[in-house]
Amino acid sequence: MIDSIVVQAPLFLLIAVRCFAVLMTLPLFSMRSVSRTAKIALAGYMTYIVLPHADFSAYASYISPSGLFDLTYVFLLIGEAMIGVIIGFFVTIIFSVFSTAGQFFAFQMGLSASEVYDTLAQVENPLMGQYLNLVATLIFLQSKWFQKLFLRGLYASCTTMNVFKLLEARERIVLFFTRSLTELFADALVIAIPISGTLLLVSISLGILARAAPQMNLLSEGFALMLLVSFLIITALIPPLCDFFERSFNSGITSLLGIIAGGGT
Repeated sequence: MIDSIVVQAPLFLLIAVRCFAVLMTLPLFSMRSVSRTAKIALAGYMTYIVLPHADFSAYASYISPSGLFDLTYVFLLIGEAMIGVIIGFFVTIIFSVFSTAGQFFAFQMGLSASEVYDTLAQVENPLMGQYLNLVATLIFLQSKWFQKLFLRGLYASCTTMNVFKLLEARERIVLFFTRSLTELFADALVIAIPISGTLLLVSISLGILARAAPQMNLLSEGFALMLLVSFLIITALIPPLCDFFERSFNSGITSLLGIIAGGGT
């Protein structure tokens, strides 16, 4: 293993930078609680597996036969890091759909003030946004999407993507990410509409009851009723949410590879 790495050291370092950039931006693996040493080790093993199948022939004229590094090689390393960041950032966008959906209806549930530090998103997040983010993470791990991301995403990217194709596709990538951010809010709204709409009807019903019978103490009972109805709806929506996450992740990774490889629009 060490001998093969030393023989192909310049190519190994290029792939290793891409793998490490993916791990540093990928949800769950980008947490500060994950040891930096573990990330480097995992990136090294991923690189060793991908190395025999990588197609970096476009870099052949820019890599010195003696293995000496120059300024051109440094730019290639920066470009490889950008490709890894793009892949990891797009996966983060998919995870953000669930977190944003939780923020939409957390206020109606009465939990808007219960913001805590989300270790996965590494931002202040309402409690329901963090809950849906944890659900997405469990689906990501249980469905072996990390292996699928590695096999389909990172493995395929090393045969179809390079810095030169990245520069050629920069306009398509910007438009793709802009469209993805727009779809993020649209998908989050679709997830939140059943809960938000139901809570709106409950609020209207409580308002009518409070107007018809002022002696009823609906202020204390309404909060508990909102929470009960919300959790019942969330429990009923968990299976469709799981299917939605898998479809989003599958189509998103396929679209990203198509865009950078020049096969998409």
